[in-house]
Amino acid sequence: MPQQTLPMVSKILKYLYIYSDLPINLKYVVSIYTVNNFTLRIILICIDRFRKNNVQTPVKVTFSVYEGHLARGFKHHIPLTSATAERWYLAPEVQRVEVTEGEMKGTLFIPPGSGPFPAVLDLWGGQGGRVEYRSALLASRGYVSLALEYIGILTAEGKLHHVDNTYFEVHVCYTTTKNIILPRCVVCTSGSHIMPLKGSLADVYAALQQNVDKIRYDEKMRIIWRDLLLPVPDDPSKKVKMGEIKCPVLLIVGEDDQNWPASESAADMKKMMEEAGNSHLLTVLSYPGTGHLIEPPYSPHVRFSDFKLLEAKTKGESLIWLALMLR
Repeated sequence: MPQQTLPMVSKILKYLYIYSDLPINLKYVVSIYTVNNFTLRIILICIDRFRKNNVQTPVKVTFSVYEGHLARGFKHHIPLTSATAERWYLAPEVQRVEVTEGEMKGTLFIPPGSGPFPAVLDLWGGQGGRVEYRSALLASRGYVSLALEYIGILTAEGKLHHVDNTYFEVHVCYTTTKNIILPRCVVCTSGSHIMPLKGSLADVYAALQQNVDKIRYDEKMRIIWRDLLLPVPDDPSKKVKMGEIKCPVLLIVGEDDQNWPASESAADMKKMMEEAGNSHLLTVLSYPGTGHLIEPPYSPHVRFSDFKLLEAKTKGESLIWLALMLR
């Protein structure tokens, strides 16, 4: 990945910038020391973390060899030699098809060959938008994958559209009707079982807004959202009917998730399935010390990242987007 040095903030009066060479688009916390009356004050600056948005182009990684041992300041040295490698998220001959039928919004990735293939409904988290790199990797390894856009969707009038469960059912039906899909081999990534069966995402946001007083910070002033959905509701109408599931379920849990009550949710789902007698269909993979975002190999590219709080008001409604916070 080409090295790119941040601007020299030291050109600004009273600022001394302690810099390092950083790949572009990564979410880093950088220290700036302010000189004022012989005291030093640390200011934290964040830049966007690296995430590949256009999967139809490669990531170009530059490898350089320098004389001696260097920890930073590569821009000021001439490398002995350099080589550039390309890393693709999309294998050759994988089809990328934008889905725009009716209210559907997503991108379908189809592996090369005649199939049939297992399929994945790829749901990103509260950050919203359409994220394709995970689906591109899956399709490159033999899975049909539909990267679905479902948060922050705007109508033709520019108003927020809060989807309900029907929206997801339509996309599942769209995927399963393809003759290249293996029967009973459709899986969903991401999501939670705490979702009103007859409600929409607006109901989830309303519940979160009622619990905003539960938001807290740790000793390093990192925000913690996980208590927003705690305790896990006992009301069955507010949760997916896990007892009616007749297919295998795999839960991958980060035990140090500070954004969502992943461990508590998994325990509740297990309890519901045990009571219904279908717990033999459940497999739980729980990882100590693992945070909110569990991604394919080589990502995420940072140990932790900032959260995002976006309020979008439509007809007096307030929408909260909870984005990722990694530990």
